[in-house]
Amino acid sequence: MIRYGPYLSRVENIATACASSTTGRCFTDRPFTDARQASRVLLFVLVTAAAVCAADSPFAGSWKLNPAKSAFTGTTIAFEQAAGGGMKMTADGQSYTFKVDGKSYPAFMGHAATWTQVDPSTWQAAYTKPDTGLALYTQVLVLGPDGKTLTATYKGSKPSGEAFEDSTVFQRVAGTSGLPGTWKSSKVQISSPDMLQITAGKDDGLVFTIPAYNMTADVKFDGKDYAVSGPTVPAGFTMGLRRIDARSFEMIQKVGGKVVYRDTMTVSADGKTLTDVGVAEGTQEKTKAVYDRQ
Repeated sequence: MIRYGPYLSRVENIATACASSTTGRCFTDRPFTDARQASRVLLFVLVTAAAVCAADSPFAGSWKLNPAKSAFTGTTIAFEQAAGGGMKMTADGQSYTFKVDGKSYPAFMGHAATWTQVDPSTWQAAYTKPDTGLALYTQVLVLGPDGKTLTATYKGSKPSGEAFEDSTVFQRVAGTSGLPGTWKSSKVQISSPDMLQITAGKDDGLVFTIPAYNMTADVKFDGKDYAVSGPTVPAGFTMGLRRIDARSFEMIQKVGGKVVYRDTMTVSADGKTLTDVGVAEGTQEKTKAVYDRQ
């Protein structure tokens, strides 16, 4: 599952992997969708992964994310006060520190975030790709009247021009008031599920594409890291694949050589669904993305 942006982003799912041999793991714009849906939805929103190599591979074809069959809830985010009047945010095993002052700060996955406060219970963060200045999405956090719920909405446009508006509702599990505390996702809504295309690659490999994001990766089952290309892809984002058996494979995603996500992709016996069970490195919070064959 390829995620573009962390937890507070969409969850971008992508699938990849293949091989003419049947010995062998392979998104999304993760929205808080918990930036897993957002970094396990853009991501991933961030965005799941799959693979293929031979024409008769069970992974080959076009796959569409089915939110109704998927399970993106149960993941957590946390905010805590930092030195100098800052705030530290942690999600998907990653953290960054920022101030709500309208300035840009380094954020998850090599992105940048600019935070402002709209009113006493509403905050807004604009995420961009610092090397190109590309706007990725805007995240709006709204604290419920009782201080026990936090609703995150992610809005933006895909490189294809298609607009998206995803949301995640969190329940407070620690903390007493305001934004600081720990929050667990209880509801995730994805407005525009993405399509994943898998085609045969060269030399025991596969090529997978997410058309809406102009995203492509050509990966082999040799355990090495391969670059993922696309206008919203973080700099230094790679994937590595390992076969588990004829219908499943493992995928490891890295940014700058550091592991950020591990996924196991499995195609059903009837070949109609592709299931990605993923976990952010450093956590035990699993999510499940299910794709239907088109």
